[in-house]
Amino acid sequence: MTSTTLPRSALFVPANRPERIPKALGSGADIVIVDLEDAVAPEAKPEARRALEAFLDQAPEKAVWVRINAADTADFDADLALCRDRPGIAGLVVPKAETTEALAQAGTLGLALMPLIESARGLQALPELARSPGVVQLSFGALDLGLDLGIEPGSEGGDWILNQARYQLLLQSRLAGLAAPIETVHPEFRDMAVVERAAGLAVEMGFSGMLCIHPRQVAVVNDAFQPTVDQLAWATRVLEAAERDAGAGQIDGQMIDAPVMARARRLIASAKRG
Repeated sequence: MTSTTLPRSALFVPANRPERIPKALGSGADIVIVDLEDAVAPEAKPEARRALEAFLDQAPEKAVWVRINAADTADFDADLALCRDRPGIAGLVVPKAETTEALAQAGTLGLALMPLIESARGLQALPELARSPGVVQLSFGALDLGLDLGIEPGSEGGDWILNQARYQLLLQSRLAGLAAPIETVHPEFRDMAVVERAAGLAVEMGFSGMLCIHPRQVAVVNDAFQPTVDQLAWATRVLEAAERDAGAGQIDGQMIDAPVMARARRLIASAKRG
């Protein structure tokens, strides 16, 4: 992924509901993740693989990502076998990532990898996971991670702890030279003001996009991760002023130094994702 192709929105769709995949692809989501894991009951996983296989037989190149099952499940090898040599798959989302060995096994397919950090062990191994070959971006599952850590869902204290996990994803992504991570899903899909607030916080924290569980969330998330008109106007003025004056210029009472120009360039680059 490059700075201009980073996904703002990544929409999950269950693999056992193949009729929803074309709808998801038309939702405006930057990437669609066909889910073989949490969205599919254990007894329905073989059927889900068959349905995904039928879609992939006629899918355009790099049409979807696929969330496979975790490495410690009986479905992991079957999922990898299904995804091997499939031009329609752009990458794999690897849930409950805890070991570099599991990522290496997934990496034999030669696809981009997005590990999901969903446990204490995953957090502990994060520096090594972030540097694993094939990994392009990190994300996390707040519900699974919270359950593993004993966090009270939706509580202020629980949010404090999850923010520590967010910090680690941001830090390790930067140290490993990865793109900024993708925010976890938000369970609300009726009240878009709630989703907008969550996405806005993720933007402020430095995340590059957000996982979505419903098509209604996509437009709100896309908008949140686009620079505002005012931000773009500011960035344009900064770069124009810097071009006019190679010395220590200023704009809006702020000195134009290297970090200010870098932020302006980043804002303009991020606008090209739309």
